[in-house]
Amino acid sequence: MAAIEGRAWRFGDAIDTDVLAPGIYMKLPLDELKAHCLEAVDPTFARDVRPGDVVVAGADFGLGSSREQAAQALKALGVGAVLATSFARIFYRNALNLGLPALFFPEAERVSAGDTLKIDPASGTVENTTTGESYACEPIPEHLMAVIEAGGLMPYLKARLAA
Repeated sequence: MAAIEGRAWRFGDAIDTDVLAPGIYMKLPLDELKAHCLEAVDPTFARDVRPGDVVVAGADFGLGSSREQAAQALKALGVGAVLATSFARIFYRNALNLGLPALFFPEAERVSAGDTLKIDPASGTVENTTTGESYACEPIPEHLMAVIEAGGLMPYLKARLAA
């Protein structure tokens, strides 16, 4: 997988799935739901996020209900990766199953909104090209990188079963 490079969108602790995929919009198609992703904490996010941009957050990212639409909305908006000090277990698994890299990143506080980041999820390296700093984080294991590189669990399984 090529390195992920994009602007950092900085969020705090306890960003829950109700903020990522608001319940009031859950019955809408994904293309409409994604327009409301994170609007309660940053009304410009869904409008201004660009493919490859990176969500950087504090502890317990994705806590709350187990809705996979939370990770789907981020992926549909083109988010390249989510870096957080910790994740809710179900969000973390949903992200990986959908092909969205999610990395445990203890240095989240060192990144500012708008910094440009370059991430190699397989090696666990994060480079802040704005500040020149480099960080190490927990790499995504090889077997999970295979799922991400295939575009998610379902494409991965289809390819394996076809082989």
